[in-house]
Amino acid sequence: MLALPTALLGLDVTLLYLAMPALAADLRPSSSQALWIMDAYGFMIAGFLITMGTVGDRIGRRRLLLVGTAAFGAASVLAAFSPTAGILIAARAMLGVAGATLMPSTLALVSTLFPVPRERALAIGIWATMFALGMAAGPLVGGVLLEHFWWGAAFLVAIPVIAVVLVAGPLVLPEYRAPGSGRPDLLSVALSLAAILPVVYFIKASAETGLSIAPVAALAAGLLFARLFVRRQRRLPSPLLDVGLFGNRTFSAALTVLLVGLVGVGGAMLLVTQYLQLVMGLSAMAAGLWMGPPAVMMMVGGIGAPLVARTVRPSLVMAGSLALSAVGYLCLALLPWLPGLVPVMLGYGLVYLGLGTIAALGTDLVVGSAPPEKAGSASAMSETVQELGIAVGVAVLGSLTTAVYRRLVAERVPADLPEAAARAVGEGLWAAASAAERLPDDVLATAKGAFTAGLGASALVAALAIAVLAGVCAIVLRHVGVAGDGTASDSEAA
Repeated sequence: MLALPTALLGLDVTLLYLAMPALAADLRPSSSQALWIMDAYGFMIAGFLITMGTVGDRIGRRRLLLVGTAAFGAASVLAAFSPTAGILIAARAMLGVAGATLMPSTLALVSTLFPVPRERALAIGIWATMFALGMAAGPLVGGVLLEHFWWGAAFLVAIPVIAVVLVAGPLVLPEYRAPGSGRPDLLSVALSLAAILPVVYFIKASAETGLSIAPVAALAAGLLFARLFVRRQRRLPSPLLDVGLFGNRTFSAALTVLLVGLVGVGGAMLLVTQYLQLVMGLSAMAAGLWMGPPAVMMMVGGIGAPLVARTVRPSLVMAGSLALSAVGYLCLALLPWLPGLVPVMLGYGLVYLGLGTIAALGTDLVVGSAPPEKAGSASAMSETVQELGIAVGVAVLGSLTTAVYRRLVAERVPADLPEAAARAVGEGLWAAASAAERLPDDVLATAKGAFTAGLGASALVAALAIAVLAGVCAIVLRHVGVAGDGTASDSEAA
């Protein structure tokens, strides 16, 4: 029962990436709307996870899971039948709010059911693997649906899973409420949203258009509300978020690894799926089949890493996997010179191997460093940084790729191209591909080359960042012992 909602969230990620070209051809979103369609889900999850994690501790983790599952189903139906890009963005935002109830509820219940550290580490690894399984099944199921139905069918695949969880969940899952917890503080909820969402807007807006007054003002407002939020949490007897958790060195370091590591993954997921379909010309089904092996690599990391961490320090396991991820990003960076499926699959597979490892071990370190009654709050923080990292990766690396693409297109596309065709090429490769019948072959080839160059530049940036992260991980988490030996004390603080 806990695996099904987790797999569902993985399905939603990969289904949308594969559906994006067909969706763009139907709804014709602007480049900004296209990024919002991708980002709204992760940004709203990031905004509401802290609130929902604490709400689950107080009203019951199973109850919140079931309510969120029903809301996820309703939002999926709205997304499937969205007539405009604006409505689809709103539906994706609703899916994000609903998803914010599913992720901390499932992870917190896992920590409740498996209190023994060695068992908990493996259980969280399996939990992370189920997300990978959803990602692996998503392209396969989505590819079949997109071959025979319209893009909205990709969202409806969630309905059978939701039905099973709503019917069987109350019979199978235990309920858990944190002892002595009060009602959620509504002012703290408002302050948390006022702190997170403006910062998210700053990241997205500055990545798309550069620094300007509006995003900088949003950042300043977000930081102000964040300070007010922290001050209020320190005064409350039952805070929405126990900020004292950040004093634990393991908790803070593991969150940092998860955040930075997921930034690269978020951008790679978007760009690789577009490369397979728009540059290599694979159908949705073929692209889905080729996305399967990398997701299997994530499953290997998610299950294998907790087992290896029983004899090798988690810091070394995570650092080694991140180093392999950096090699994977370098493979993707070479695509402008070495195009084809082999470097894509090799690079993407190594990226996903690292993702599975840090998702399993990093999440276990975060949850294990918190007391049991704070498991929902700790789970929410873990998922907040992961979802925020994916969304930031889509925004930043997607925008970097777009910037390189537009510069190269402006230099190489003939000036006498008809205005409508020139506008389509300038928007992005997805727009150029949808207008392919109106473009000369050499212009479309130029657009594909420009996109590949942008992908290579973004992958190179990610490779450098992940290589640095591997070194930092090995150093800052070196005090954590192997699973179950008691070295990683929950009370060990900076």
